Amino acid sequence: MKKSFFVLLIFILIASLTACTSSDSSKNGKSEGANKEETLIFADAGWDSMRFHNGVARFILENGYGYKTDIMPGSTVATIQGLGSGDIDIYMEVWTDNVKESYQKVLDSGKAVELGINYDDNTQGLYVPTYVIEGDPERGIEPLAPDLKTVEDLKKYKDLFKDPEDPSKGRIIGAIPGWSADEIMTEKIETYGLDEQFNIFRPGSDGALSTSIVNAYKAGEPWVGYYWEPTWIMGMYDMTLLEEKEYNEKDWNDGYKTAFPSVKLTIAVNKDVSENKEVVDFLKNYKSSTEITNEALSYMQEHEATAEEAAENFLKEHEELWVEWVPEDIANKVKEKLS
Repeated sequence: MKKSFFVLLIFILIASLTACTSSDSSKNGKSEGANKEETLIFADAGWDSMRFHNGVARFILENGYGYKTDIMPGSTVATIQGLGSGDIDIYMEVWTDNVKESYQKVLDSGKAVELGINYDDNTQGLYVPTYVIEGDPERGIEPLAPDLKTVEDLKKYKDLFKDPEDPSKGRIIGAIPGWSADEIMTEKIETYGLDEQFNIFRPGSDGALSTSIVNAYKAGEPWVGYYWEPTWIMGMYDMTLLEEKEYNEKDWNDGYKTAFPSVKLTIAVNKDVSENKEVVDFLKNYKSSTEITNEALSYMQEHEATAEEAAENFLKEHEELWVEWVPEDIANKVKEKLS
């Protein structure tokens, strides 16, 4: 009887230990990369460049590493909050300057971890079609402003960019009313003394702004105005950013007398995912650029493709880039799925 009781006691202890171990393993499955039944949730804050990078990372994690993934849509603020709460695991494109306070708050709380920079070579400012400066022999376009290199050089070319409603001045296409860039560009133009020779025309929407570029480009006409990268426009059309003094805080705060500062676009994860070595290693290695993103966005526009289709096209066309992000065996699995 005593022997039976002792055996039963041992059995209960073993069962209890097994249950605890199983519970801990389940709890930490995401952390150790052992439990791939859990779904990794990506933030979708609503813009196509983020969706493209989500598509690339999800394809690799699903087909290379064997994880399940999904997305959670929401506003920028809501998705940053979701990253901190654990509703969102991975944020592929944090525009850090746009969410400074809320993003820093989740980082400082320890609820999220920044893994690195996706890309930080984005630009914005005054652009012209490159044919304005260099011409386009294939289209029979002669250089219209061969000496146009800087924003201040525009003073020589007000007649080239004539305002149809006020021919005595040139026309610069400005940013969208209500955008912070609109206020900055207005002051910049005054700082450079261009307001004496140019009027600013403000389109009513992003669509109207991009349409003005497309129409001018197709007609081979002069155009100068505000735009930014990455965008499908910059991937599809050859545009040149007019030069300004390199960004420094002192001159920027004195009438915006420099180029716009580049915005750091980071990759961040929830604290639980930060303990998953293979996912973290992959995301730390993930490095792209404005050029890559422009290309993907223009592919989506030109082919009426989804972000996921653009991601697969990138993986097929730029194998030399993404194979550097993952171990060889993972790369082989991804390549097999793509073939």
